[in-house]
Amino acid sequence: MKRNLVITAALALLATTAASAQTVNVKATVPFSFIVGRSTLPAGEYTLKATSNGQIVELRNFDAKINQLVLSNSCESRTGTQSKLVFHRYGDRYFLRQIWTEGNNWGHEIPMSKREKEIAKSFSTEDVVLLAENH
Repeated sequence: MKRNLVITAALALLATTAASAQTVNVKATVPFSFIVGRSTLPAGEYTLKATSNGQIVELRNFDAKINQLVLSNSCESRTGTQSKLVFHRYGDRYFLRQIWTEGNNWGHEIPMSKREKEIAKSFSTEDVVLLAENH
């Protein structure tokens, strides 16, 4: 009986943690084109929202009529963070890597694509952080 109670409590804690990682609703102006998965997206204003399961993030740019879905993993920061997008920069190429929402230690991380792994062999990585606003 005690074992079932401990397992139930642990599952409830995991569900709460996963739910907090799923909350994404931010807006950011990206001043450069960037790569997400297999797509290169133009500079512009983007809204980013997590879908109901939390693993898929929707990127929208209404001016360019872009609606891109991307698979993400949850990631954790030891400190509270502000709403921001983190890009990996290799030369003049930018790859969206992480999405964070203000006040949340859990964020979304975009797995490295095959294309990014190839480019990373020839260039050093620089993190570029763009502040976003809650939407």
